[in-house]
Amino acid sequence: MFTLVNLDTPPPESLKSQILQMVVDYFSDISPVPLTPSNPLYQLYQYVIGYEVHLYLQAMDGSAGSPARLILALDDEDPSQVLGFALYLPSRDDAEACTLAYLAVSASHRRHGIARAMLQRMIEQRPHVELACAASKAPVFESMGFQVLAAQGPHVLLNTRDHRSDGMVAVQDLAPIFRSKEVQQIHAYLLKQNGRKAMSEAESKRDRLLDQMARQAEALVKERFPTIH
Repeated sequence: MFTLVNLDTPPPESLKSQILQMVVDYFSDISPVPLTPSNPLYQLYQYVIGYEVHLYLQAMDGSAGSPARLILALDDEDPSQVLGFALYLPSRDDAEACTLAYLAVSASHRRHGIARAMLQRMIEQRPHVELACAASKAPVFESMGFQVLAAQGPHVLLNTRDHRSDGMVAVQDLAPIFRSKEVQQIHAYLLKQNGRKAMSEAESKRDRLLDQMARQAEALVKERFPTIH
């Protein structure tokens, strides 16, 4: 049904465009700030996360020293079709460690073991895997062998081992993206489209969402480690 492919160089343009389209389509599923389309900030964050993934893929040519790696699930019958992808960042000074940045599977091919297979392939490459996700998604990763370690802001930190790696991972700095001309233009457009009050309310709604996620993350960790708290 699908074939897994490991890439340590940028994917062909046809595959890259499908990956970026999945990032856009499944933004609410994979974003660290999972806004819904009803929030006026949705388009802005959607652009930022798409551009972030674009930079990771672009830097796989080695020019920016990015360690990003990619696992693709391709359709057996049509290998030009991407069914899912896992983007992960190997540690520079721990040969066994990596951090999962993004994982997505096409909606039409979910519940067929694709995500599990990609994660397993990643663990074969780097057995000490760390990821952060919303508390609601933690049980899914636990069922795949990950352990809850701690709450980290609005997210739950999980790992294939009972401790974090001491190795460093180079993550994309989002600050320059948020300061970029393109993001400023999107924000100006949204401000004109929705008005200052609506945009202010959108920011408050985002902040409340993150606060709620932080409470849920803390609650889940307390549930897993009741004697520590």
